[in-house]
Amino acid sequence: MSDSLRELWLRGLAFNPAAPSDVLIRLLDRAAGEAGPLMCEGRDLPDAVIDAALHHPVGAVRSALARNQHVDPARLAPLATDPSGLVRAHLAGGPRHYPRRVRPLPDDILVTLLTAKDGGEDGRLTAGEIIGELESSRQIPLSFRRSLATREHPELRIRATWNWGSLTPEQRAGLLDDPDPAVRESARDGSWVLDPEQVEAGLPSYEPRNQAFVLGTCALSPALVEQCLTDGLLQHLAQNRHAPAHALARLARRPEAGIRALVATRPDLGADLVAELRKDPDADVRMNARLHPFSRTWAEYDMIHRILGHGPDCTCPITEPAPRPSPDWFAACAASGEPVLRRVAASWSGLPAELVAELAQDDDEEVRIRLACHHPLAPSHLLLDVFVTRPAHRPHLLTLPAFPRTGTSHLIDHPDPQVRSLAAADPALPDPPLEDPDEPVRRAAATNPNLTPQTLEVLLAAPRTAEGAAANPSLPVPRMHALLDHCLDDVPTPPTASRR
Repeated sequence: MSDSLRELWLRGLAFNPAAPSDVLIRLLDRAAGEAGPLMCEGRDLPDAVIDAALHHPVGAVRSALARNQHVDPARLAPLATDPSGLVRAHLAGGPRHYPRRVRPLPDDILVTLLTAKDGGEDGRLTAGEIIGELESSRQIPLSFRRSLATREHPELRIRATWNWGSLTPEQRAGLLDDPDPAVRESARDGSWVLDPEQVEAGLPSYEPRNQAFVLGTCALSPALVEQCLTDGLLQHLAQNRHAPAHALARLARRPEAGIRALVATRPDLGADLVAELRKDPDADVRMNARLHPFSRTWAEYDMIHRILGHGPDCTCPITEPAPRPSPDWFAACAASGEPVLRRVAASWSGLPAELVAELAQDDDEEVRIRLACHHPLAPSHLLLDVFVTRPAHRPHLLTLPAFPRTGTSHLIDHPDPQVRSLAAADPALPDPPLEDPDEPVRRAAATNPNLTPQTLEVLLAAPRTAEGAAANPSLPVPRMHALLDHCLDDVPTPPTASRR
């Protein structure tokens, strides 16, 4: 048996959806090489396999499991206190390939990572470096962030003070009067963002990129407002919720259409300026002004600005809005004559089924695309249509439970190999294209469960189709074990250190 066939069989078995736990656990053997870590990272796993991976002596196996986006994250709790800092960091960092939607980690894992006193026994990373991975991972849900101000651990309440502007008045008062002196001190230090004089005094000490953040989010003194207007820092001021009315009036009449468009949807914009912008010579400004009745709160404003300026191939991360507008507001958006507002509605995963059915037939393609990518009740035929017509969305669509795996055989002659690959694995396809010129299509065809045992044996012996045949769910379990016997017997075991 050639090394190439051995690796192909191992990879195929690792992703065979019908492989039982005892087959998958054998793939955790060091002799299976990279198949075990690939499996632990790249697919859903039975409980017995998860347990074996959680306690595996090879750090690469535990690290791979830590990055798994298919396993219930609650099952990964032991990895938050793993002896290896690298394993903890991989859990904190989340899936390797940055999926559009990341499942949040449970509260207990977040508390463990955020309050850890060290970065693991191996000393490879500090606790702070691991927290840095977590902060950028999108695995901290907004509900957890909102709860920080009342958490038991002082370290977490201190973290709440770092986002002073997002706290309620009651939370700010509680932190300023916290029983822990370190929390009180951090609260006093954090409160400067709402003090215009302190903001003005501290601005010169920041780097330019941080200055931009300050000008766009903090309460500004009259001098800083004027500086933004005279120095061309208009975009920051146009998005700053603390901008005074007189500054908005000047921004609404600036020659730059982009600035006027930013101001046009602000919920604090006066009715006279809205009326003026509805007659603006620029079409985008006029449209934004028409949206103003749907931008009565900052939460509604934020939802609208998630959509503005994004085209049909937008693959931005899918995150929950904070705070979220009311369900009635989303329903009103769904019934609007403005395509932008219907796109907003289609982007909310809580939209009722009857409105989902209506938007699935919307005349606007971007409405249909957003519904397919964002809503769990989007019909499977819509998911398939977007998959075929919009390649940018394919990686995300393939992760959705409602994505169809059957009813695709009519696409077998499609010119795009990715589309043919989908059709090649359809059980309804009578003659899978095992000789297709494109390797992914041949591999997918070899996974088709309609293939006979005799055909599978032929495919297993050919490098062009061996991996797909080993991943075929019709492959008998005894044959899976026989392949593993061939692959794992008489193979030198690599040293543990090489796997860490």
